[in-house]
Amino acid sequence: MQLKNLATGVALPLPDDLLWSDEHAWSPAVASVSYLLTGALLVQSATRQAGRPITLVGPSDMAWVTRVTVATLHHWAAAPFSASSGRFELTLADGRVFTVAFRHNDTAIEAEPVLGFPAQSDTDFYRLSLRLMQI
Repeated sequence: MQLKNLATGVALPLPDDLLWSDEHAWSPAVASVSYLLTGALLVQSATRQAGRPITLVGPSDMAWVTRVTVATLHHWAAAPFSASSGRFELTLADGRVFTVAFRHNDTAIEAEPVLGFPAQSDTDFYRLSLRLMQI
């Protein structure tokens, strides 16, 4: 699995055992249901054009990343989403490819030291939760 910064072309390898936790919790169909003053039911329905959440989480005993990887992700997430920045290409282990952005409305990156105390070295490991959205 990898996340590629489309502005710079730099690819960051990610563990293949990160799980897409909300893969089947989203539907492209969206609807608004309300009643008119006459009591009639009004249903407005459409297809979402973007915004599918992609939350990648690792179990506690696998999918660890180094402190350097966490720092790179934080640096990339600091760029606001625009026409020229904040866009990434996520390639999953099964070969599927998505154009994504960090979900700034949620906590985009959560990283917890595996050893339970702050890391000292760039090679120390973290458990990772990554919140992206398809654009």
